[in-house]
Amino acid sequence: MSDYDQQKIPNESVGYPQKPSPIAISSNDPSRRSPAKTLCALLFILVILAGLVVLILWLVYRPHKPNFSLVDAAIYDLNVTSPPYMSTSMQFTVLARNPNRRVRLDYDQFSAIVYYKGQAITPPALLPPLFQKTKSTVILSPLIRGASVPVSVEVANGLLIDEVYGVVGLRLVLMGKMRYKAGIIKTKHYQVYVKCDMLVGYKKGFMGQVPLLGSSDCQLH
Repeated sequence: MSDYDQQKIPNESVGYPQKPSPIAISSNDPSRRSPAKTLCALLFILVILAGLVVLILWLVYRPHKPNFSLVDAAIYDLNVTSPPYMSTSMQFTVLARNPNRRVRLDYDQFSAIVYYKGQAITPPALLPPLFQKTKSTVILSPLIRGASVPVSVEVANGLLIDEVYGVVGLRLVLMGKMRYKAGIIKTKHYQVYVKCDMLVGYKKGFMGQVPLLGSSDCQLH
């Protein structure tokens, strides 16, 4: 083969473009993220935003618990009979104050009951639903009656002794459900337990308003 022919033989290593190698695609490419991961990220963002909204609403409205105070008590019947039973007829006046400026209070399924020495001496008296406006005070005056409520011997004897001394310790309990409301926003119902401990001046046979001895504030639980 002549030198001329050798020069016409193409050199495979020179002059011909090399075949491009395939480009490796990284598995971390955001464009190839799975739909499940994208959905989880969106849900996480929505949860964060919802939490921020709740926090802002709480900071704006910041609901406070109501205040209760006992201002008056009347006893029309408080007698012990055998074997022993107790008959009662009492009325109490309680002020319920809503301290919130932007939040309304709704009470439902409220009832009142009276205890003496840790034992109930009246059946529960149901109260009507109450819708309390902002920065307002309402009066609750439950009339509680009970005929022939069974009590222990210790309770019966204790009442007879207290009536002789003219000082009787009673506990008025208000219990039910309450929720906060601000515009269209309503919270869930919360269980409310209001305890009003009192000492009243009372002697056997007296009927009518009795003096309250000591503090008249009530505790909300």
